[in-house]
Amino acid sequence: MTNAHTNDPTTPFDLDAELSDTEGWDDEDTDDGFESGYADLDGDDPEESAGDVDLAARHALRRVAGLSTELEDISEVEYRQLRLERVVLVGVWTEGSVEDAENSMAELALLAETAGSQVLDALYQRRQKPDPATFIGRGKVEGLHEIVQATGADTVICDGELAPSQLRNLEDRVKVKVVDRTALILDIFAQHAKSREGQAQVELAQLSYMKQRLRGWGGNLSRQAGGRVGSQGGGIGGRGPGETKIETDRRRINTKIAKLRNELKHMRTTRDTKRSERKRHQIPSVAIAGYTNAGKSSLLNRLTDAGVLVEDSLFATLDPTTRRTTTSDGRIYTMSDTVGFVRHLPHQLVEAFRSTLEEVADSDLILHVVDGSHPDPEGQLAAVREVFAEIGADRVPELVVINKADAADPMVLARLRQREPHSVVVSARTGEGIAAALATIESELPRPGMPFEALVPYERGDLLNRIHTAGEIEHLEHTGEGTVVRGRVHEDLAGELAPYLTAPA
Repeated sequence: MTNAHTNDPTTPFDLDAELSDTEGWDDEDTDDGFESGYADLDGDDPEESAGDVDLAARHALRRVAGLSTELEDISEVEYRQLRLERVVLVGVWTEGSVEDAENSMAELALLAETAGSQVLDALYQRRQKPDPATFIGRGKVEGLHEIVQATGADTVICDGELAPSQLRNLEDRVKVKVVDRTALILDIFAQHAKSREGQAQVELAQLSYMKQRLRGWGGNLSRQAGGRVGSQGGGIGGRGPGETKIETDRRRINTKIAKLRNELKHMRTTRDTKRSERKRHQIPSVAIAGYTNAGKSSLLNRLTDAGVLVEDSLFATLDPTTRRTTTSDGRIYTMSDTVGFVRHLPHQLVEAFRSTLEEVADSDLILHVVDGSHPDPEGQLAAVREVFAEIGADRVPELVVINKADAADPMVLARLRQREPHSVVVSARTGEGIAAALATIESELPRPGMPFEALVPYERGDLLNRIHTAGEIEHLEHTGEGTVVRGRVHEDLAGELAPYLTAPA
């Protein structure tokens, strides 16, 4: 063995000398600024929840302004810093007050920023109905074109769903890309969907929207396939030499839509199985629903310590989260966070997310969360209830939860309490009103319908535990023969208690 102490192979190995060289290696003054690469690794904090990790990852991918499209620095690749789209907002005000129109435009600006855009300007006008050709009319189109040239915008976002002809006419006249409110919301959903089911639902909605809006440059999509279809160029499934490219693309989209619907059908079966299992065990379910960015995920974290992603942005969470929790007397129930709603929620999304939204319709209680600090909370309530009616959830008992009480105007809170008598005021951030909300939720949960009084032997501790978790106990006493229990249970559990009943039910 080589002697490392003297670097002389002829010198015998001396263990004491070698150990003496290691003295002081642990001293702080001898580390010469060395820091272990394994120290303070991000994500190793056992207290860090999955939502915190998701939020950090999302912030790491935020788009930043002022970067060239050409990659000049390797850091731009490493951090994926992308150039912001510069947009101008356009709206048509057909009904309501000026305040309603301004609120709608402000919400459109938030949607655009959530999608990764920089809002440069906004304009809207009063019309009885949108112009069938250009949405805003010929005069406003010329003014919009001047604004686009002056600001250097590369995208125009319209506050409404445009017909394919309106999109084409606007793009031809303002010479930049034009998208509508539906496409903007679909883009946000595509960015935020994480689960396999959520991604499939968003893709289905995008394809359904895109199918009616196919277009190409010049006559590209109107060209016929020609004689090549009869040879190897067209491939199997071609409709003949006269089929145009737009017909081919539409057929491929239809095939993809059919495949996605089949996949979602299988995923829905899994969700239905879980739901039926909860129903079989008669576990009550509570669904948290409401307008986007009203604080639904924060409320779920506060009520159940779920640890889901919380962010001050629109449609931050799309995938539903279900957590099991218990009442103060030990009864088990589930609480689910659902996708947020918005004014004029695209019909394609409602159809694609129908299996997810059925969690709301099949629940025993809906916590309808509304942002008390929003300029128009009544409008939020009305918009969400429109979706409730569309998915058949308007028959489910509803408890209005007025959130963000710490930031809301007390006069607005009083007005909402008067308008919605069956409501509670909370602050998910500070914890104000959470205890009262939990008490109200417990009182609203469905109660077991079979009264009983039984003497349960001590060897049937499992039966007593089920009474605690699935029933209501009014009286409990331990005696020499067993446990005397009086309360209310469901019908199936009452059948198992029949041999131990001490009084007729």
